Amino acid sequence: MPATGATGRYVNPDGEFTRDQRYLTDRITADGRGGYPVEAGRYRLIVSRACPWANRAIIVRRLLGLEQVLSMGVTGPTHDARSWTFDLDPGGRDPVLGIRRLQQAYFARSPGYDRGITVPAIVDVRSGQVVTNDFSQITLDLSTEWRAYHRPGAPELYPRGLRPEIDRVSRLVFADVNNGVYRCGFAGTQDAYEKAYRRLFRRLDWLSARLEHQRYLVGDTITEADIRLFTTLVRFDAVYHGHFKCNRSKLTEMPVLWAYARDLFQTPGFGDTVDFDHIKRHYYQVHADINPTRIVPAGPALDGWLAPHGRHVLGGHPFGHGTPPGPVVPGESVPGNHTPAAA
Repeated sequence: MPATGATGRYVNPDGEFTRDQRYLTDRITADGRGGYPVEAGRYRLIVSRACPWANRAIIVRRLLGLEQVLSMGVTGPTHDARSWTFDLDPGGRDPVLGIRRLQQAYFARSPGYDRGITVPAIVDVRSGQVVTNDFSQITLDLSTEWRAYHRPGAPELYPRGLRPEIDRVSRLVFADVNNGVYRCGFAGTQDAYEKAYRRLFRRLDWLSARLEHQRYLVGDTITEADIRLFTTLVRFDAVYHGHFKCNRSKLTEMPVLWAYARDLFQTPGFGDTVDFDHIKRHYYQVHADINPTRIVPAGPALDGWLAPHGRHVLGGHPFGHGTPPGPVVPGESVPGNHTPAAA
């Protein structure tokens, strides 16, 4: 399957969007068995706040308190056909890696790299090479392999006893929701679009029923499964409902999921990582085939994210026996006019 530009978009002959999942799958592990041991200061996490897959890594890093051992570089919200760029940084260069384009770190690893130049990516600062862009495994490894550097009170986001159910729910959410919105938005035929649309809303209805009487997706604390669903829900009304034609219902019109999403948004580590300005600019400006004018909509209003959600009555404890993360570290705050302040 040929990768296309920075994201590896591909539409098959039936008009169905297919995600290029040929990732760099090296892992950074506590014992260094694959050649990349966990070390404080050795690696840099590269993200875009626009990207839902990268947003997962930002949330997990913050909840676990890894800011001082795993630095983070933030690209601009838009990219061209080649690569994400560091246009937010002085001189347009990442201050640690010294590069203008994330593509350079991929080519340092493999000069003939022909897949998507994607975020999140973890780069070995010493060599300037991407170690992994396997977004699904990255967050699991931050929970399990980086334990020596977790903050005191860090939550168990991937508890051993719940892993089979977390994995099961996460697979369903990925196939039908996380990737499902893209299957709607990038469909090349009416039939492919309608199939993806029905599949998406069937799963959202299933999730609504599951969450009607329990606060979180698996168990009574926040887990990896909730993080994976949240990053799609928080983008739903801003981009997926209109831009990707996922328009049976807005999130705000799905009462259970809307309350659940607000509950997470108002939890430290979630809403304070979300940049609605970057999200909208990315989708509406980069996807010129869907939005040829590249006009970015002014709405929707954001104040509803801070409205009471009432989910406390379902019980549960967000961080289990742990504690909330502290304030956002200096230099990593989302600009105040890009998101409502999380409670």
